[in-house]
Amino acid sequence: MTSAVEITKVVKSTRPRRKKRHWLRSRKVLVGAAILAVFGVLAVIGPWIAPYDPSATSPDVLVPPSPQHLLGTTALGEDVFSQVLAGTRLSLEVGFLAALISETVAILVGITSGYLGGSADELLSLGTNIFLVIPVLPLQILIIAYLGNVSWVVTAAVIALTAWSHGARKLRAQTMSIRKRDYVEAARAAGEPAWRIVWFEILPNETAIIATGFLFSVLSGIIVQTGLAFLGLGDVASWSWGSVLRWSEASNAFLTGAWWWFVPPGLCLAVVGMGLALINLGIDEVVNPRLRGVGRVKTARERSRLTRRLIQLDHDAEKTAAPSRSGNSVLEITGLRVDYQTAHGALPAVRGVDLTLRRGEVLGIAGESGSGKSTLAFAVTRLLRAPGEVVGGSVKYFGRAKDGSALPRLDVLSASQAQLRRYRWEETAVVFQAAMNSLNPVLTVRAQLDDTIRAHRPKMAAADREARVGELLELVGIDRSRLGSYPHQLSGGQRQRVMIAMALALDPAVVIMDEPTTSLDVVVQRDIIRCIMDLRTRLDSSFIFITHDLSLLLEIADRIAVMYAGELVELGDAAQIQHQPRHPYTRRLLLSFPVLRGPRRKLAAIDGAAPNLRSIPTGCAFHPRCPLATDICRQEDPPLLSLPDQAGQPATSDTGGEARLVACHHVDETLQLRPVDALVQEELPR
Repeated sequence: MTSAVEITKVVKSTRPRRKKRHWLRSRKVLVGAAILAVFGVLAVIGPWIAPYDPSATSPDVLVPPSPQHLLGTTALGEDVFSQVLAGTRLSLEVGFLAALISETVAILVGITSGYLGGSADELLSLGTNIFLVIPVLPLQILIIAYLGNVSWVVTAAVIALTAWSHGARKLRAQTMSIRKRDYVEAARAAGEPAWRIVWFEILPNETAIIATGFLFSVLSGIIVQTGLAFLGLGDVASWSWGSVLRWSEASNAFLTGAWWWFVPPGLCLAVVGMGLALINLGIDEVVNPRLRGVGRVKTARERSRLTRRLIQLDHDAEKTAAPSRSGNSVLEITGLRVDYQTAHGALPAVRGVDLTLRRGEVLGIAGESGSGKSTLAFAVTRLLRAPGEVVGGSVKYFGRAKDGSALPRLDVLSASQAQLRRYRWEETAVVFQAAMNSLNPVLTVRAQLDDTIRAHRPKMAAADREARVGELLELVGIDRSRLGSYPHQLSGGQRQRVMIAMALALDPAVVIMDEPTTSLDVVVQRDIIRCIMDLRTRLDSSFIFITHDLSLLLEIADRIAVMYAGELVELGDAAQIQHQPRHPYTRRLLLSFPVLRGPRRKLAAIDGAAPNLRSIPTGCAFHPRCPLATDICRQEDPPLLSLPDQAGQPATSDTGGEARLVACHHVDETLQLRPVDALVQEELPR
């Protein structure tokens, strides 16, 4: 039986690392915090620096701003600057106290409801839903009016206790998602008490939601208090921004042109709101890198000079070379480099990858999570979203017309939007993982397939589109009667087949499948693989199949490319990879899968973890985990070289063989290791 100590180790290893939020590096947070700091200081020292008593009258009636009265005077001769300073403290006190109470209630209700579930969730959700449907502002006005002249503390409490439901709803949804994750399940299995799981596992992962909810509640509390004071409700004897606005409106300041009376409190309210909004946006940018300006997607016109120059240099080098590595190539990737721009610098996700896809072949790309497989697919189709950016290399597409004649070569990275529109679906299509998220839940299968065809073939008759839609569904093994079904009415395998049918709608020459069998059970995976193999024999398309399951690629791929830390480490035909892998990483991947026949054996897991892209090891990126690593591996990055064939000549497609590429300093030593076929037939020592 697994001990509690072992389970605790699993908890520590599966718990996501807490990222250090460098909030102070965000300009929005800095500016927003500076604004709030200024108003905070004014709220504290305001009564001491006010030149006059805010309620003191004088003969100077409705005087515009002057050295004696910086913001002018009221109809009774009161100093507006002194009133605004006095009102700053009360307005901020109400806003922050209301936010503190509101978020506390939201955290208690939302996290308790989401974590416990069952009857507790039903009861707490019922209370939350009741408050959600009640109009909050009218309820607040009624309560404060009933209570009469109450203190600012009571006003803040009323505002908070009627406005917590939205935050509780968000936290409940987030908690229900987090409680199902592996590190929470591991903590529960280790016997940790519920309070500790909530405090150390769930709450830290909801800090961004809590922070943004608190800031929003502060602004809402200030606005509501201002509105109540403007109506003459609450603590009418104390000065606030709302009371200043109330007396200006009662004295017809707007009609008399006394703008200095009502503009300052309104401007203070707007500036504080801007400060809170800037901090909120800064937090969002830290949590979601796609919102950062430094990582926005750049089109060809918007690329930086450096990126545009790097890609142009690659294109110029390509012009001096042969137009194609092989006359049978359909897609050529040369020196492709992709970075993810972050506040801490660029993360190299794909580093100088060279690949060629031949017509009619299945090219498999394998590697651990984070090796750059999906990023490569998105870059090839120009679907890379922020903060990803192609910073070098080239992608060439060699299309053919319907009569088989060659079309002009397309430079994908510099293609226009019109060229990309044709390339992305008519020439190259992508099957994404998680079909339930890719399909529109409110549209039928017929509507989604029909939209795809109509968008690219607007002149195609409706009857022809209907016939094509039915044909596509039958092509992937689904009966036409399911055309009227919605995604939720289909099984996981059927949804994935629909995604494949959608990708094949316009007969593309290249189909990229990004882990299409992820989250499917083994039986359904087998059906999807059979479907793909059948399509391969019936269609004249080339496939790029991306997966972390190397054993799966051995069944369907003609050639296999293995990636590690954004680099291509080995490329060869499937048989070569299976029987005699030449890179230690590829060998370890093969030995980490269990065998279904013969004696049981201990799996040879790969020690360590994939490198952090922020600090990729010098030399060979795999050397910290490699059993063959020596000093040269730690110092020099091995080049990707072509291995000689049995005759001692480099194996290329021109000589009739398949190119065998390996990036390893000890590639000759791997030949001395026992063949993988022999290892999988015996029990390894325990």
